[in-house]
Amino acid sequence: MLKLIKQILFVVLIVLSIYACGTSGTSAPDGQDRILYNQVGYITNAPKMMLVAEDVDIVVIEDAEGNEVFSAEPQQALHWDLSGDAVRKVNFSALVKPGVYKVILPGHNETAAIEISDRPFRMVSKAALKAFYFNRTAMPIEPEFGGVWARPAGHPDTVVYVHASAADTNRPEGTIISSPLGWYDAGDYNKYVVNSGITTYTLLRALKDFPVYHSNLNVDIPESGSGVPDILSETLYNLKWVLTMQDPHDGGVYHKLTTKQFEGFVMPHEATNKRYVVAKGTSATLNYAALASKAYRVLSAYENDFPGLADKCLQHAKYAWQWAVLNPDLPYIQPEDIHTGGYGDRNFDDEWFWAAAELYLSTGDAEYKAVLLEKYSKPVVPTWNQVYALGAMSLLNQYSSLPDEIRATGLREDFLALVDDLTHTSKTAPYGVSLSHFAWGSNSDVANQGMLKLFGHKLTGNVEYVHSALSDLDYILGRNAVGYCFVTGFGDKKVMNIHHRPSGADGIEEPVPGFLSGGPNISVLTDCGPDVERSPFPAKSFVDLECSYSTNEIAINWNAPLVYLAGGLDALLSR
Repeated sequence: MLKLIKQILFVVLIVLSIYACGTSGTSAPDGQDRILYNQVGYITNAPKMMLVAEDVDIVVIEDAEGNEVFSAEPQQALHWDLSGDAVRKVNFSALVKPGVYKVILPGHNETAAIEISDRPFRMVSKAALKAFYFNRTAMPIEPEFGGVWARPAGHPDTVVYVHASAADTNRPEGTIISSPLGWYDAGDYNKYVVNSGITTYTLLRALKDFPVYHSNLNVDIPESGSGVPDILSETLYNLKWVLTMQDPHDGGVYHKLTTKQFEGFVMPHEATNKRYVVAKGTSATLNYAALASKAYRVLSAYENDFPGLADKCLQHAKYAWQWAVLNPDLPYIQPEDIHTGGYGDRNFDDEWFWAAAELYLSTGDAEYKAVLLEKYSKPVVPTWNQVYALGAMSLLNQYSSLPDEIRATGLREDFLALVDDLTHTSKTAPYGVSLSHFAWGSNSDVANQGMLKLFGHKLTGNVEYVHSALSDLDYILGRNAVGYCFVTGFGDKKVMNIHHRPSGADGIEEPVPGFLSGGPNISVLTDCGPDVERSPFPAKSFVDLECSYSTNEIAINWNAPLVYLAGGLDALLSR
């Protein structure tokens, strides 16, 4: 009994110390947290690393009974120009017993609690996927599935107007069409084809690469228990919307479905301004062709569950390709009366490659092979406007059956060279990640880099790629220059004020869980006005404020690689 009481008191003290560290605790001289760590947990039999400030000379870890179980001098301090500070790495991989531990810095009034367990990422994996459910349009989020975040349905999108920029003789300006379902794209209430392309593909990629894991992952959505993997059910909710964005008369695809202005911070059912489909373009149409063709191959295995849907996807993909051939270089230009997200892109070589790769894999037609060979380029970390890597992954997934002329491009070698470079960079980087530039949505770059590494492991079995991807997730979950756990609902130092209209308008203190905050960058330093100071260092330029759309917004294309990364690591490393 005495032993049990001691353990309970220890846990209480740990909780109090966590609260102190997350709010007011004693910080290093420059405001840096002295202990940076994965605030969700470390996997029992996997590498474990935390970071400490430059002025820390010894780190001690105690178990629940107060016994010292680890002590070490941190590694040499490493300075990072992007954060403007130096940190010291502490490798405690030898600690393999599950439990909650207390990290102590002798001589400094700062402690932290860390947890080691067999499956620390399972709840993050579930929450990251379920976040898409919370962002569904056209249906209520019921209390049974949404809990305190239940809300009425918003935006049925059964009455959508054809904007002047999208009008033609078959569908004149003002024509009413129906375009229901789909996810709200980000913190706003609009829907964008180009961002849905990479997002929906990434979720299909996760299902393809970790089929057993995702077949058994129940995230508690209305479709759970249907016999179809929850990740596929959720993905189809958006894919079915994307399919409605094609003009049936010519095959072209509208760029977005949107209001003319961003809605205010109101709940979805209270946002009732007219919505429009805007401007067909090459980028949206090729994204559509690539995604629909990929979906054809995935859905072919689920014909009994969704009769005819796979064939419909391939037909629509071919039709979109035909339009793109006739309109090979038509950029999206924002109309003067539309002031929502642009997602403009003027380089379409990567979209041509991706669409050609997917259609070739689905049909074997020489036309598509010729284009993918013509447009091939070395892959880079994917973003919504740079999708070479998506086509590369699809081709590499069937590498052994590819014809010699495709393999002769250096496809496999180029992809693995990218993964090797990312992995090497993370090994030597002060914060253990591969980032060399902080763009808008920098956390999604970290997640996408982790995704590429896990796919590299799928190709080669190289465990170093997995360990580097694990380091990426550690960064996202707290071992970063601002000390936040960037996934809502998790961590000791939580992100609470994301730029997300339902989270800002629902009257609930906690934001909707499972969303990945965009993360630090210096793209826009004034989104919260002149009174909110931001660090000039990109890795530290972050504020947990609703107004900071440049650092604290959420987006579907940011959450998708988090689903891949957290689920993939849970599948590969947990037991």
